[in-house]
Amino acid sequence: MAQLNFGGVVEEVITREEFPLEKAREVLKNETIAVLGYGVQGPGQACNLRDNGFNVIVGQRQGKTYEKAVADGWVPGETLFSLEEAAEKGTIVCMLLSDAAQMQLWPSIKKHLTPGKTLYFSHGFAITWNDRTGVVPSADIDVIMVAPKGSGTSLRTMFLEGRGLNSSYAVYQDASGHATEKVLAFGVGIGSGYMFKTDFKREATSDLTGERGSLMGAIQGLFLAQYETLREHGHTPSEAFNETIEEFTQSLLPMVGKNGMDWMYANCSTTAQRGALDWMTPFHDAIKPVMEKLYQSVASGNEAQISIDANSKPDYRAGLEQELKALHESEMWRAGETVRKLRPENN
Repeated sequence: MAQLNFGGVVEEVITREEFPLEKAREVLKNETIAVLGYGVQGPGQACNLRDNGFNVIVGQRQGKTYEKAVADGWVPGETLFSLEEAAEKGTIVCMLLSDAAQMQLWPSIKKHLTPGKTLYFSHGFAITWNDRTGVVPSADIDVIMVAPKGSGTSLRTMFLEGRGLNSSYAVYQDASGHATEKVLAFGVGIGSGYMFKTDFKREATSDLTGERGSLMGAIQGLFLAQYETLREHGHTPSEAFNETIEEFTQSLLPMVGKNGMDWMYANCSTTAQRGALDWMTPFHDAIKPVMEKLYQSVASGNEAQISIDANSKPDYRAGLEQELKALHESEMWRAGETVRKLRPENN
């Protein structure tokens, strides 16, 4: 294992130097990897594994997503099957269905998880809150997880660019005595950059906090608050959107990703430096209690239960579409659509 120093905190991580692709292929050479679900994570993981030389099949229900799998080169009856048939054929069964679908389909999948097989996840939700989800694996199989820190699309794009998306990994159940080497091999196989150890509960808790916090919920709230404030004080949609989002995503965020926010602070105007230093503490102090409240809601299982209850409603999909439509049609994101069309690469 490599040791990385995170500001004085030393953490052990796995890189492809310690666990090369050749070793991963050797570990999984006798395995049939059945990827169940071809929605968010399925395409990236399945295609990366296939391109890296592993024996992969896909399980997917008929519909648009099934047709996407066909378009990606998965052959019906050879490498593309129904969910149950893929689960039966696979020795490593990958639950890459949505959390709601995992709960719904668990009884039909579980019967194919015979002794000696491996059950794989990319999110700890179903296992962490299995008293609510009902996903309780038998004791005679390995249960492992690799959780890429990004979308399946990013995983695939970075793989094709010769890069890797960092992932966490965990072993929930080691019936074979070889679960750790299997999970590391799998992480390398899907194209991870480096891998850091976690457990199912920590992954699920941090993931739900991130989605509701800085990755989506909080950032949308912050964007909207600033956009509305500018608009209410007479700024045009173009000016409000550019100052709130376009400059952040197109100019600053790539540099933050490459060099860090500390670098940004050191490499902007003195006016920007002074204002940013003065205002970061009031924002932190206002947001920190909300983040703590969010974390406690996630850790207690309340957020999981909200999700389970919502997904269980017969009209949930229709209601969700209405909420997403309202977000899509809001002035801020309609302004964004117009601004994006005016980017140089689109003209």
